[in-house]
Amino acid sequence: MPIMPDHWIREQATKHGMIEPFVEAQRGQGIISYGVSSYGYDARVAPEFRIFTNVDNALIDPKNFQADSFVERNTDVCIIPPNSFALARTVEYFRIPRDVLVVCLGKSTYARCGLIVNVTPLEPEWEGHVTLEISNTTPLPAKVYANEGLCQFLFFKGESVCEVSYKDRGGKYQGQRGVTLPRILKVEEPA
Repeated sequence: MPIMPDHWIREQATKHGMIEPFVEAQRGQGIISYGVSSYGYDARVAPEFRIFTNVDNALIDPKNFQADSFVERNTDVCIIPPNSFALARTVEYFRIPRDVLVVCLGKSTYARCGLIVNVTPLEPEWEGHVTLEISNTTPLPAKVYANEGLCQFLFFKGESVCEVSYKDRGGKYQGQRGVTLPRILKVEEPA
């Protein structure tokens, strides 16, 4: 499963709409860099944040997620409290080819400040804005800058096309727009 280079990423983005909007080269003067790199794409974080709070003594339950466990902020600079967590999304909308799996890694600039980015893999034929999970592991408040780079996506091309893609399965996060909260599929009642 080879990792795909800059020229492949550029072709898939410009001819097949894999990444929109797409930035063809690294931009990084005075900002945290974003755009295509040698073997990946550095994505920007949008100015939409959901910052976790315990004001209402909320309990995090992935099967019954309650919106009162976070506060919403639309801002150019998000402050994540010490030892806390936020959800955000990419500026870019992704459309993953059927024979590709995408892995996300946090950028070293943020990692060196104690901010960790986690995203599960983008599966074949998944599409949408990527919901980003940002952990502040430090005992200090930390800044995240909207419309600048936050993470890098690496594209791995399979040796053959998968039998069943994310789209084929009707994945629960298919076509997501904006910050998407956790959800589970409902159990169907027997007929």
